[in-house]
Amino acid sequence: MADELKIDERLSIPLGEIELRASRSSGPGGQHANVTASRVEAVFDVRASSALDDAQRARLIGRTGPVVTAVAQESRGQARNRELALQRLAEKIAVGLVVPRSRRPTKPSRAARRRRLERKRLVGERKRARRRPAAED
Repeated sequence: MADELKIDERLSIPLGEIELRASRSSGPGGQHANVTASRVEAVFDVRASSALDDAQRARLIGRTGPVVTAVAQESRGQARNRELALQRLAEKIAVGLVVPRSRRPTKPSRAARRRRLERKRLVGERKRARRRPAAED
């Protein structure tokens, strides 16, 4: 396996910065399932990372916190769960680093304003038609 976790086309994190912990998986299983450490937890310390620049570090801490964690326990084997945990960790980091596009303020078009006022007028007419007729003297 590679010695780096690829986040996107521009960013890779060395596997040395990711702590992998193995523990017993929860849930039902066979005779062997409850005694093997097949659950894998991948932990990435954002503050201690040298792969991220200051802007990326600040964005990631603001969105996910100082520590990003991913867990996998679906597979029976530790190796497959390790792959799944690293993949999930990469997805979480990639989502946390996305820069949202800035919204450009817009105004409603003339036709949209006209349609809105027309709907308001029709609703008002409908409500007036529901009223009790005026008492004539």
